[in-house]
Amino acid sequence: MVINKKVDNTLNEIEVFAEALEKDLLKLHGPVITGEHLLKALGFVSQEALRQSIVRKTVPVPVFKMEKRRGYFVLVKDVACYLAKSRYESKKGGEMEK
Repeated sequence: MVINKKVDNTLNEIEVFAEALEKDLLKLHGPVITGEHLLKALGFVSQEALRQSIVRKTVPVPVFKMEKRRGYFVLVKDVACYLAKSRYESKKGGEMEK
C-alpha cells in the first residue's frame, strides 16, 4: 500500500536522522547531558524554566537524578529521538530545507 510505504519511509528518515544526531551528541557530551548543555539541547531559556517543566511533568524526554550528583540528567539517545521527531513534525506543516 502507498500509505504504508510513505509511513515506513518517514519512520526510516526519522531513525536515520536520530542516529546521526545521537552520534554527534555522544561525541560532544558522552551518554548523558546535564547543565547548560541540557538547557540548550531542549530549548529551555533558563534553569528555572527547566525546573518548572520538570515539576509540571512536561519535559519532552525522561529526566532523572543520579545518586551523589547534583542536577538533572537526560540520555543523549532520548534527546536525539525527541529532536528528530520534532523536526519531522515541523516539516509536516511546510517543507523545510535540509
